[in-house]
Amino acid sequence: MTDWNLFTNPAPLVNMAARSFAWLGEQRVKPLGFRIGQLPVLYLLREGGQLSQKDLSQHAKVEQPSMAQTLARMERDGWIERSPDPEDGRSSLVSLTRNAKARLPKLRQALDADREQVLAGFSKQEAATLVHLLQRLNQNLDRMVEERSAP
Repeated sequence: MTDWNLFTNPAPLVNMAARSFAWLGEQRVKPLGFRIGQLPVLYLLREGGQLSQKDLSQHAKVEQPSMAQTLARMERDGWIERSPDPEDGRSSLVSLTRNAKARLPKLRQALDADREQVLAGFSKQEAATLVHLLQRLNQNLDRMVEERSAP
């Protein structure tokens, strides 16, 4: 298999980049009391909204048990609170606490701190193109997952 080059295939390259981003991000958010896996929840609820665990799981593209663990930790640490869902008595709605919302600007600043270094050597146009291409890639992947998940 001498013709097989892992580094010319987008999947492993994107995976390696994601792992590096996660590691670097974890180093930035940990001193603020957050974990990198909590970012989807913080992002989705940043404007004061409320979502169910199921909705958070779907939007964050993680399994329900993983989201349940994330939310349990966030509740323990005082980042989220739950309230009964008025439309579904079996479910609760999750929202950010005042303390979590107050820390979001520092969190965003910490995450943006490495942006210049990460994009070193990229022109503004190349960086914009990269973002655009990754958005398209994720749209394609979402569509494929949806098609293959359908009964």
